[in-house]
Amino acid sequence: MNFVKKIGLCVLALSALFVVAGPMLGQETKGAASSEAAKIQAENMKHQAAFGGPAIGAGIGAGLVILGAGFGFGRIGASALESMARQPETAGSVQTAMIIIAALLEGATFFALIICIQLAGKA
Repeated sequence: MNFVKKIGLCVLALSALFVVAGPMLGQETKGAASSEAAKIQAENMKHQAAFGGPAIGAGIGAGLVILGAGFGFGRIGASALESMARQPETAGSVQTAMIIIAALLEGATFFALIICIQLAGKA
């Protein structure tokens, strides 16, 4: 396994950890909720969860979406240019297909970013 794949796997594992751990940080404590100290502690945990887990997970998710889109656009452009260099007579159809695929990728990227922003806003 090369270095880039190891780093990608670590980023994926950390993202999953933040997304899963976020809602658990927002749960209220059970037990001695009648005392004033327990109520204050529960309120502090709510504030920490609001600025911690879900927001961090949404931020990491948005970053991964942008990285994926960048790699996707790079692959589309490189493949299209290589194809046009090998067969210049098909450049028009390759360019049209490249633009359509890039538009679909951009739409999926914006959709994923909106989902991440919505999750961060609900935190």
